[in-house]
Amino acid sequence: MPLHPDIARVVAGLPAPPPGPLNPEAMRAGDESQVPPVADRLPLHSVEDLTAQTAVGQVPVRVYTPVDAEAYGLLVYFHGGAFFLGSLNTHDHVARSLAKETGLKVVSVGYRLAPEHAFPAGLEDCYAVVRWAAENGERLAWDGATLAIAGDSSGGTFGAAVAGMAHDDGFDRITHQVMFYPSLDLDFDVDRYASLRENAVGFGLETAGLKPFNAFYLDSGADPADPRVSPIKRADLTGLPPALIITGELDPLRDEGERYGQKLKDAGVDATVSRYAGAGHGFVQHFSWIPEYHRAYAETRDFLAR
Repeated sequence: MPLHPDIARVVAGLPAPPPGPLNPEAMRAGDESQVPPVADRLPLHSVEDLTAQTAVGQVPVRVYTPVDAEAYGLLVYFHGGAFFLGSLNTHDHVARSLAKETGLKVVSVGYRLAPEHAFPAGLEDCYAVVRWAAENGERLAWDGATLAIAGDSSGGTFGAAVAGMAHDDGFDRITHQVMFYPSLDLDFDVDRYASLRENAVGFGLETAGLKPFNAFYLDSGADPADPRVSPIKRADLTGLPPALIITGELDPLRDEGERYGQKLKDAGVDATVSRYAGAGHGFVQHFSWIPEYHRAYAETRDFLAR
């Protein structure tokens, strides 16, 4: 299927990248400038900025409460951005939609970014906030049942890695993991997955951009051979939480997400892989206003309710 026409129009209008090396500060400022004012965002019962006091230090979080209730399941969300972009603000609309559609209280994590913070700083923040959420259940009005994790793109990488770290530590409170078009193998050899060649050009994220965009993270000490960096390389996937992996048909990262889902199934994990036709990378973040892609939130809701 070709790229969805609404997405194709946006992709066709994207400016060429500026010459020279990537500038994290300028790119972050550009992203922040696109964030709508609070008055124009999806309304919820409450949205509160907090500081999580964790084993690795203070981590900013934003807590989204969908409705007034006595107790809630929790969903800890890790935003995407190639490990050096993204913030609580740039992905605020994703967290709001997750809260509204699932009915869960969402805790979005403002983790430390590369290159200013070397690996594994951001990953440690994400894991620490999951532990903090479980330890502060009374404060968060947690129902003691659902404790899900979710992430998009590099946030999906962190989600898969956090699930593995929790299992290795004997922390068994995570009930579900959700990954939207995750980056699960940071070895970008184009011969590793057919989608890296099939979807290399013309669909938004391009294969040639993977190395420079992830260089800030890899140059900070993240080794692609480390399963915390490339979760698909984890030797033993048994015992991990049930997983939902959502991929885009025209995403260069499609095949590694789907292969990881199959590996989870082979290890006895309850894993669902769902491919969205006509979609490139980032469609949940950028194109969920299109009904076909807003469905990802409903699919997430149904998965978390199982």
